Amino acid sequence: MISLLLVSVSVGLSNFAGAIGIGLSGINARTRIRVGIAFGFFEALMPLIGLILGEAVAGYIGHHLAGYVAGGILILTGLYTILQGRQVKGEEQAPRSLQTHRLIITALALSIDNLAVGFALGGLQVQILLAAATIGIVSVAMSLVGLELGHRLGRRVEEWSEEIGGAVLILVGIAIATGILG
Repeated sequence: MISLLLVSVSVGLSNFAGAIGIGLSGINARTRIRVGIAFGFFEALMPLIGLILGEAVAGYIGHHLAGYVAGGILILTGLYTILQGRQVKGEEQAPRSLQTHRLIITALALSIDNLAVGFALGGLQVQILLAAATIGIVSVAMSLVGLELGHRLGRRVEEWSEEIGGAVLILVGIAIATGILG
C-alpha cells in the first residue's frame, strides 16, 4: 500500500504541474470541476488498463521476475518524466483559455505515464480497482491544489514538479526491484 501511495503521488505530480499551468491563466469553479474530472478520469483509467496488462504479463513471466520488471519500468518512467520536464521548460508557453478538447488532450498526455505505472503495479498483485481509485483520487486532489497554487503563486512552484515526480518514480522503482517495497 505504501508503494501504491508513493506511486500515486509521483504520477500525480505531473497533473499538479499541468494544473499549475492552467491555474496561471485564471480559474473559477467550473474550471476546477472540469480539470478535476478530466485529470481524475484519465489518471484512473490508464493505470487500470496498465494493471490488467501487467497482471497478464506477470502471470506469463512469473511473479518472481515481476518485481524486477516493475521496478525497471518505474525507473524508466521516472527518467522519462525528468527528461520531459526539462524539455518542456525550454519551451515558453503563454497562458491560453481552457478549451474542452485541449483539456482532454492535456489530461490524456499527462496520464500516459500511468499506463506504464499500472503495468508495473500489475506485476505486483495489487488490487486493480483499489489502485485505479487511489491514483485517481490522489490525482484529483493534486490537480486541485495545483490549480490553486498556479493561480496564487505563478511559475515558481511549477518549475521542479516534473523532476520531483520522476525522482520519486525512480526511487520507488528501485525499492520495488530490490524488494524493499512491494
